Amino acid sequence: MRKIVPIIALLLTVLDVLAQGAFKSGPLKVSDNHRYLVHQDGTPFFYMGDTAWELFHRLNREEADRYLKRRAEQGFTVIQAVGLAEFDGLNVPNALGDKPLLNNDPTTPNEAYFKHVDYIIDKAAENNLVIGFLPTWGDKVFKSSWGNGPEVFNPKNARTYGQWLGNRYKNRQNIIWILGGDRTPRDGSDDVAIWRAMAEGIEAGVGGSDKALMTFHPQPNSVQDGGSSKWFHQDSWLDFNMHQNGHCRDTPIYDKITVSYNRTPAKPTMDAEPIYEDHPVCFNVKDLGTSNAYDVRIYAYLDLFAGAHGHTYGCHDIWQMYSPNRPAVNGPHIYWQEALELPGANQMKIVRRLMESRPLLDRIPDQSLIVENNYAPAERIQATRGKDYAFIYTTAGKPFTVNLDKISGQTLKNAWLNPRTGEVKENSTIANKGQQKFTPPSAGYGQDWVLVLDDAAKNYPAP
Repeated sequence: MRKIVPIIALLLTVLDVLAQGAFKSGPLKVSDNHRYLVHQDGTPFFYMGDTAWELFHRLNREEADRYLKRRAEQGFTVIQAVGLAEFDGLNVPNALGDKPLLNNDPTTPNEAYFKHVDYIIDKAAENNLVIGFLPTWGDKVFKSSWGNGPEVFNPKNARTYGQWLGNRYKNRQNIIWILGGDRTPRDGSDDVAIWRAMAEGIEAGVGGSDKALMTFHPQPNSVQDGGSSKWFHQDSWLDFNMHQNGHCRDTPIYDKITVSYNRTPAKPTMDAEPIYEDHPVCFNVKDLGTSNAYDVRIYAYLDLFAGAHGHTYGCHDIWQMYSPNRPAVNGPHIYWQEALELPGANQMKIVRRLMESRPLLDRIPDQSLIVENNYAPAERIQATRGKDYAFIYTTAGKPFTVNLDKISGQTLKNAWLNPRTGEVKENSTIANKGQQKFTPPSAGYGQDWVLVLDDAAKNYPAP
């Protein structure tokens, strides 16, 4: 009998590793320059996320299979989902009839519930998807003015729960740990201590800080706060920063990205909850309507070109997995199955294709590339470059002037990328000196374009 237990443990470990077969380049870590994510073998990883907060809670296995397969086909690489879900996740069972905790006690997780979580994480790995795993939505720490709670965490049980999760998933390579869950830590409370204790528990469970890639998902905060960096930038467990923009148009999230990008020590940063597609703008559908593909595209390009290492798309119908006989939150919706094909979601593969088409790890934000570098958000022009290429995004197709000689090469190839279709319009080469004015093929609302400049000697393919 003594020999059987180690053999079973070994078999379980082997099964865990086999479930990660599609994750061939190894688990994720922060790049050596502290600006990006890479696999263990150094292969760059582009974080193209989707918010599927209620994935574990509301979908059965067949539905989860369909969702994950389609998102993988659309070019997504990360799925953000919550263990203890927002929609009364402690008291309303999941799609298989199980609750996550026994007696709502974080120290006694329900094995049946987490077997369903196991299944979805492993199915994500089969589709080469990373799970951005939130151990809990923030209302279980701080209920605030919305959310069902109940508030069940304190520093002691948060550490216990974190360690249990870390130990359970220590052999899964396709997990990024995301603490926070849409809550701002309160001054004079235990909130910060709870999140730190949970992080400490996760690190203990996985077997060390180098085995847990971790971040924090905040509510929107002011520019100077810099997203999650306000509270945790100096914490060793925080590997990269996250922001949220509040689901409004014309928010200068790029300035917030800049704040966290410039903090020391250097850490990757990103917008992990921009305005969602098909979302009531600023939660005011009567006056402002719902957001569209253009709204979500704007934030993808502006945030990335401001220095974000990756980006998260979101859809109002997807995050809550809206379906028949289920109350809709914050306005009218289409069912999640139909929402999978909204245009903004399908346009994210164009974003990813562009970012991966040139060397990723040496890319930096650089507004000095352009003369017109401080327009308001609705007309913003944002620039980023590597050593031998540059991308310049014009939100509404306004012309702009480029200060050349910022990248290598005597001559530059230039082309226009249409973010709506992925079509590329190539132009002739130009000398890499002085200034050059560029006029996009079209202008006005919804007419965004990306100018791609390349050192002609590199012979890069069209993005």
